[in-house]
Amino acid sequence: MQTEANSAHRTTLGVIGASSLVGGCLLPLLVRAGRPATAFSRKLHQSRADGVEWVRLPVPGDSAGLTQLLQSSSGIAHWICLAPIWVLAEHFELLEAHGAKRIVALSSSSRFTKQDSSVADEQALARRLVDGEERLQTWAAGRGVESVILRPTLIYGLGQDKNISEMARFIQRFGFFPLLGKAMGARQPVHAQDVAMACFAALNCAVAANRAYSISGGETLPYREMVGRVFTVLQRRPRLVTIPLPVFRCTVALLHCLPRYRQWSAGMAERMNRDLVFDHADASRDFGFTPRPFRLTPADLPRCAAASR
Repeated sequence: MQTEANSAHRTTLGVIGASSLVGGCLLPLLVRAGRPATAFSRKLHQSRADGVEWVRLPVPGDSAGLTQLLQSSSGIAHWICLAPIWVLAEHFELLEAHGAKRIVALSSSSRFTKQDSSVADEQALARRLVDGEERLQTWAAGRGVESVILRPTLIYGLGQDKNISEMARFIQRFGFFPLLGKAMGARQPVHAQDVAMACFAALNCAVAANRAYSISGGETLPYREMVGRVFTVLQRRPRLVTIPLPVFRCTVALLHCLPRYRQWSAGMAERMNRDLVFDHADASRDFGFTPRPFRLTPADLPRCAAASR
């Protein structure tokens, strides 16, 4: 694996979206690596850790706030963006003012898997991801900034994700999980900690400059089995209920009455029988990405679900 000079490893790193799930995994990694970081977030954080300084992101268009921020901080050449990639353009002025030279940004494999969804909101999400990537690449190329885009598959971990954790909450609440057909579509869940390590490794990898990588999990398994493992960690006998698509659509419509399930859609059911598989061989070759297999533990479930096993 090729890396930049060791001196670069001691410079301050900027992290946008530091309060996200992956951000919560990345910051301790940076502390252990002895890499000082400035963590940018919309919310003001009171917590302090050695080597991590929290800074409130200025509102886009707030020139006075940006000026004040820059007056109180030094230049930052290296950045990792964990916020949705389509909002990164709002912070190009901030990156330029800090003298950014390299940035790693998280996108998602959903840019491919949801392009042909029957759900308009999912198609719109795919377009936002594509647009966010293109805007970053155009901006970076025009300013001599190296960019690296990572596209993780289904992220899970620490009971804070919107995938496996939501399955666990549903199972804990209703005692079963609905499936469409055989639900044998292949999945590659990737742990948030592995995504964080990929971000840090890609930042320090010279050959990754101006490239995009798939970041998938270390195991490929059917959707049905993935759900079954959630039951296992909850110490429950799997109750997988097969229902037809029209019934699933009605169920989703009813669940939308509950705030937690407003992100559920019929498109989720339709994809249960599709293989969503992405090869991470390039990431393994270039910066040593070695994701773990899908081995759930109680620590990967929401506290309420894990506590009530």
